[in-house]
Amino acid sequence: MTSAASFPPGRQDTLVIGGRMDADRALLTPRGELVRGCAQMLAAKLAELPAGTARVDLDMSGVHFMDTAGLEFLDVLRDHARRRSMPVTTSRWSGQPRRILELAGLDTTDPLRTPAPCPSPAGSAVALERQERLHLLQEEVEQLRQAIASRPVIDQARGVLMATYGCSSDEAWHILREASQLSNTKLRTVAESLTACAEAEGTPPPPEVRTALARALARRAPR
Repeated sequence: MTSAASFPPGRQDTLVIGGRMDADRALLTPRGELVRGCAQMLAAKLAELPAGTARVDLDMSGVHFMDTAGLEFLDVLRDHARRRSMPVTTSRWSGQPRRILELAGLDTTDPLRTPAPCPSPAGSAVALERQERLHLLQEEVEQLRQAIASRPVIDQARGVLMATYGCSSDEAWHILREASQLSNTKLRTVAESLTACAEAEGTPPPPEVRTALARALARRAPR
């Protein structure tokens, strides 16, 4: 009783929905990411449940990332509960998905208990608040995506600093952050410059990054 979603090429974390039946109760366990395609996959999964199913409960502890498509996932569950006149719950949200629920104004213990926002006039306070929540949600998702994409090169740069200057992993992280701030350069760009410099026949970082790294290293030099 397991299904896997099909996502755009390049994604490493698919969504897998496992589950089992306990008498007339379906226990579903999604694992992975709630992104584009997850709502369609869930709808297909629900359609496969036995005819005698009287309740559906989802354990969301295995979901470690979601974007706005996760709200469509919840809409599918609401629609299933309404059409089949049965209880449907989601529980054990944590980490980044829980934060997205908070930004969307939903109950983090079970967002299906929170009524879906009703359409409101464009100029009303409710509509404006909902628009602001969605904007914050989209910003948070994009920031996390960028952090995930940047992590490998940042980890490499930390390794270069640790090997070259004998600093700890935390010290290397702070050096990179300070160099980024001092040079007004994105952290990922500083990390890329440093790792490129460490390669055979590598090119030195731009002057402003080189100067900022030197200042950051000097501030943390033993006294």
